[in-house]
Amino acid sequence: MEWNTLAQKLFGASAGIVAEDDFLHGTVQFDGNPLTVIGTTHHAPIGVALALAQARAVLDTMARYPGRAILLLIDTQGQQLRRRDELLGINRAMAHLGCCIDLARRRGHRVIGLVYDQALSGGFITSGLIADACYALPEAEIRVMRIPAMARVTKLSEEHLTQLSQANPVFAPGVQNYVAMGGVRGLWQGDLQSSLRDALATTPTQDVRAQDGAARGGRKLAEFVMQQVLSA
Repeated sequence: MEWNTLAQKLFGASAGIVAEDDFLHGTVQFDGNPLTVIGTTHHAPIGVALALAQARAVLDTMARYPGRAILLLIDTQGQQLRRRDELLGINRAMAHLGCCIDLARRRGHRVIGLVYDQALSGGFITSGLIADACYALPEAEIRVMRIPAMARVTKLSEEHLTQLSQANPVFAPGVQNYVAMGGVRGLWQGDLQSSLRDALATTPTQDVRAQDGAARGGRKLAEFVMQQVLSA
């Protein structure tokens, strides 16, 4: 779904979101309350400049509008694979973005992520996965690593990983698998305004992804291991 179509369904024709190249930002009215919207479009690769622009928008919201809710609209192909960004410290810029989102949560801002198109790799990890909860549209595409890349890293064959992906969501891309693992809290279908309203009202402020993954059968041991470590 195009970002402007999504904005109209969520907030009406005069949404108030501005697109500066691949960077989305603005203030919208939702149920009579202002809401900060920050995001990306065009399958944006997240480089230093885009990561810092998003971080700046989060910091500005905290400084000017304490407690205001933030909606992250996610459409990214992952981190920018360019030497210039590597030399400028893309890892630190993306970590800074993640820290800003985490700080906003700690200061009482409700932060909701929505994957409306594509979410890959580090561009997803440092945005939607750090929100209070991340949701997705059913047609969204989510993955952290393709099976060929996973094979190179793990030294396991693509055939073996493909076989594992049939029964284990950890090895498989796809929005339903991320729901099963708890990384995506739920899918927004039908009335998107109702979905956002419910998310703002009921999303827990504590991280329950491991519990969700265990309950849904997608990550059977993560919660158990966490509890064992905490009780050690």
